[in-house]
Amino acid sequence: MSPRVPGGSRAKGEPRFPDGPQADPAGSHFERRIRSFQPRRSRVTAGQADALQRLWSRWGLDIDGQRVVDLAELFGNTNPVVLEIGFGMGEATARMAADAPETNILAVDVHTPGQGNLLALADRAGLANVRVANGDAIILLREMLAPDSLDGLRVYFPDPWPKKRHHKRRLIQPEFLTLAATRLRPGALVHCATDWEPYAEQMLDVLTAHPDFENTRPDGGYAPRPAFRPLTRFEGQGLDKGHVVNDLLFRRVPHPDRPSAA
Repeated sequence: MSPRVPGGSRAKGEPRFPDGPQADPAGSHFERRIRSFQPRRSRVTAGQADALQRLWSRWGLDIDGQRVVDLAELFGNTNPVVLEIGFGMGEATARMAADAPETNILAVDVHTPGQGNLLALADRAGLANVRVANGDAIILLREMLAPDSLDGLRVYFPDPWPKKRHHKRRLIQPEFLTLAATRLRPGALVHCATDWEPYAEQMLDVLTAHPDFENTRPDGGYAPRPAFRPLTRFEGQGLDKGHVVNDLLFRRVPHPDRPSAA
């Protein structure tokens, strides 16, 4: 059966992409809570739809919370795995994957066009180290990843939820960091970036106060943009408007009940 043309009509209840990501992979299996993300509806191009139909069964992961993922099986190797939460249209993710083929990237988002775009970019570039996860990153971390299974965490330009009443929706909170710390190996790098200065200040405060992380900057402040993080189109637009982009690089400290590796 050929993929449905984007924008074409379909019967009620028929999946948008029969061989692609599920609309709500976790369903009602888990409690409803305040979400740090807001699904966006936008047009899926023919190329993105084709990538979702062709590649999702091989390179996609629906976050249903029903099993612990074997990352070595998912990627077909035992290379280090970095979790990226929120990748937009995937251009920066694809560039980082191409620049570091020895590092696997598990990229999570809920934006269907971005999922299709990243799959298409990975396919065109022959990238074997990218997998795309669809759904709630909290459920992925809590239910589907084993302890100490990640070598890094990247959160680039998350929704800043600028209104004060929405600050509780921001992803970088103490509870999130406590969960993430259980899945990060000692020494794993947490890298955040934002062009919203009040959110950067909150990130710095929360990460600095958390006992499981230490700042890689001796002065305890922000870090220069590392060479491995590409300048994104979104970031460039912000810089053109005079926005200040802040990077934060923190390291997972050794477990207190285990001796550190020599």
